[in-house]
Amino acid sequence: MTTDETAGAGGEAPKHVRRKRYRGTHPRHFSEKYKEHRAADYPEDVKRVLARGATPAGSHRPICVREILACLHPAPGEVAVDATLGYGGHALEVLRALGPWGRLFGLDRDGLELAKTAERLGAADEGAYVTAFTPIHASFADLPSVLARAGRPRVDLILADLGLSSMQIDDPRRGFSFKRRGPLDMRMDGSKGGSAAAWLRYVEEGVLAGVLRDNADEEGAAEIARALCLRRGRLETTRDLAEAVCSAFPNLRFEDPEMRRILTRVFQAIRIEVNGEFAALEALLSAIPDCLAPGGRAAILSFHSGEDRRVEAAFARGLEAGNYERISTEAIRPSREERGANPRSTSARLRWALVPGGAGAAQIHV
Repeated sequence: MTTDETAGAGGEAPKHVRRKRYRGTHPRHFSEKYKEHRAADYPEDVKRVLARGATPAGSHRPICVREILACLHPAPGEVAVDATLGYGGHALEVLRALGPWGRLFGLDRDGLELAKTAERLGAADEGAYVTAFTPIHASFADLPSVLARAGRPRVDLILADLGLSSMQIDDPRRGFSFKRRGPLDMRMDGSKGGSAAAWLRYVEEGVLAGVLRDNADEEGAAEIARALCLRRGRLETTRDLAEAVCSAFPNLRFEDPEMRRILTRVFQAIRIEVNGEFAALEALLSAIPDCLAPGGRAAILSFHSGEDRRVEAAFARGLEAGNYERISTEAIRPSREERGANPRSTSARLRWALVPGGAGAAQIHV
């Protein structure tokens, strides 16, 4: 087994410290996968994963970076909000454009990932953005009060990437994916609210069917809701939920592409409900015009038809009411090259809006 070297204290000779042992020749459990937890120490492995069009487990590839920068056009000294900080890929590029005299507030409901990303951004570019970046553990639904407490009630730029981050998907302890066995949690903020397992213990069958239809456009919502309710009280892990969903489709196998698409929609629908994602999005969309300074720009990246419909409708209402001077006429898609290199970007839709005043209209190049 390979070893990590640590320097001894007081000038002592370096000593070898073995990594924690695991069964077999390769780590099987996510907690044992040291490369996923310390990707920066294994750049060649990361390059190989990226070269085959995959995302290294435990990290995240920002989507539509070029398009987002073209929409927001961040300028030196401006004040911005990344309302969904995630891994910090978008935030880093915005920080670079704002420069050390700008300011970026990074919000995230997920306190676990927020701390990791804050450390990563603090060390980026030799610590150039330590004073420019402020991490905040909060939901974007609370954006007005967050900015008020920060003493910046209006900002120049607001970005929200509504997608689930790869770090959350890849960690089985979070319970977001049927691909790995783990507790059926699904909470973005594990310190608040009830888990998916708890919600499934009491939700009525008709309500559950409605959630599957409304949150994921699932045609088999009634059959799936019935199957889940028949196993009420026994849905404690991601595998329990996956098996219950599969039981509603006896003609499909777990490995069948159609079955996996159904499972993806079911997990997505329940996650949206557990985290109140649509309500939070509506709150953000209502708040954006009042949180932007004259000439301010907003960009929303969505990955689900329900999200995109809400963004499109809110921007259209804002334009009609005079809250926006311009909005995107249609959703912007990732480039063909990006979709080929990163399959997780395929469903992305980007929309932007500009409030009146300032020189913002001349700055949008999409």
